[in-house]
Amino acid sequence: MNTKNRPEVADLFIIGGGINGCGIARDATGRGLSVVLAEQGDLAQATSSASTKLFHGGLRYLEYFEFRLVREALEERETLLVAMPHISWPMRFVLPYHPDMRFEGDTPTGRLLARLMPWMKGRRPAWLIRLGLFLYDTLGGRKILPATRTLDLARDPAGKALQPRFRHAYEYSDCWVEDSKLVSLNARDAAQRGATILTRTRVTSATRADGLWEIATDGPEGPQTFRARALVNAGGPWVEDVIRNVARINSSEGVRLVRGSHIVTRKLYDHDRCYFFQGTDGRIIFAIPYEQDFTLIGTTDKDHKGAPKDAACTDEERDYLLNFASQYFAKPVTAADVVWTYSGVRPLYNDGAKSATAATRDYVLSLDGNGAPLLNVFGGKITTYRRLAESALEKLQPFFPQAKGPWTARVALPGGTFAHDGVPALTAALKARFPFLTDYWAARLIRAYGAEAETLLGTATTPADLGRDFGATLTEAEVRWLMTHEFARAAADVVWRRTKLGLRMTKEQIAALDAFMADNGTHGALHPAAE
Repeated sequence: MNTKNRPEVADLFIIGGGINGCGIARDATGRGLSVVLAEQGDLAQATSSASTKLFHGGLRYLEYFEFRLVREALEERETLLVAMPHISWPMRFVLPYHPDMRFEGDTPTGRLLARLMPWMKGRRPAWLIRLGLFLYDTLGGRKILPATRTLDLARDPAGKALQPRFRHAYEYSDCWVEDSKLVSLNARDAAQRGATILTRTRVTSATRADGLWEIATDGPEGPQTFRARALVNAGGPWVEDVIRNVARINSSEGVRLVRGSHIVTRKLYDHDRCYFFQGTDGRIIFAIPYEQDFTLIGTTDKDHKGAPKDAACTDEERDYLLNFASQYFAKPVTAADVVWTYSGVRPLYNDGAKSATAATRDYVLSLDGNGAPLLNVFGGKITTYRRLAESALEKLQPFFPQAKGPWTARVALPGGTFAHDGVPALTAALKARFPFLTDYWAARLIRAYGAEAETLLGTATTPADLGRDFGATLTEAEVRWLMTHEFARAAADVVWRRTKLGLRMTKEQIAALDAFMADNGTHGALHPAAE
């Protein structure tokens, strides 16, 4: 590890390398605070790489009257689009409607309708859905994204893939995001600004002593001790374990672990829009174009028992998603269509909700100021990670009066220094500069590296100039870039998080990549000196 720039006493020590921890690290470092972050595995290895990959306001949260959460998320969509146009982009969502559709009534909206309009018996009238979409269009001050419109599915191409009973639909806007890349780019930006980012480094204890935190870690360099003025617990599903077993603090606060599982199938339809499907059990799922040749379907909501690292999509959850989607698609979706599954655990603040679906998705920041400050981060959505980071720094402001103010809104992440609608032009320019690139390869590189794709390719005039070919357009030049700039240490970091090329590579190719990275890797922290 590069220790020469490590502060003797850091302002903040952050536990957790998911989106909340890395977002806070970036924001804090940009305010002039010294930061050390430790992640027990790879960045985004748990919840932050297992999302539905959306920047969205949460249309269904309107059923629970969570207007503040929805408004904040809607406002953030366009703020984030401008800052990361390579890894985030607008998408249109098709919400099919049928007048006989019925829904679970145990939501604030459902209970209100049951009282005022009992004859509806769980149905949602079209005017109510349109009202919800009107609020969705207006709450966040939308400027870039197009507004909701009504579709005639008998004429619109979106209707071709659906059962003929669906004649009408609403189409609205939300955004896609490459969730794992979002985390690694926030960490990289934090490192470039001076933070020390430690991956595969477990925090074994954190103790208050002489007005500071003393933090013991165990990582690639062996046991180490750090001191910090404040501790941020962004442990995600492990946040409660950090409180009780690392900091050894008694607390009544805790998390509700909710498992969200997804399936990836072969491509189910030809257009580039997503579907928003509503179920009779009160749940919703999305069907989304994925990695050019696949469809992503998810997510479930199940209370998770056991270790967060053991989360996996069960056969029951897979079949639930298949049956749910088959209620809408003209051609049933079967287990034979599934090419991959993944599952993550959402660490929702335990607010005592009756069901996993009803538990709040809002974040809760709890400050323990009994001595050196400890900030515990509960819950949160990937869409509002930047606002969560600002709120965290606001909570810590009294302890760091020298810190600068908020700064991250619309500030580009690495590779994002181009217009929010500039991907087509950037892709065409990359193909012109490197004629050996296929359309797929050029598009993939721009979506992963944006304005830095040309730098990654360097002076190459043929694929051979990029070094070893690992398959599926993954070359040695790209792997070395990810190892140097984005903290990748093993094949899984590359093929399932920084990219999704594991969908296209064989087990033998992935094993060869793992061996190459083991032979050529370095351990420890990425520091600005490495750039």
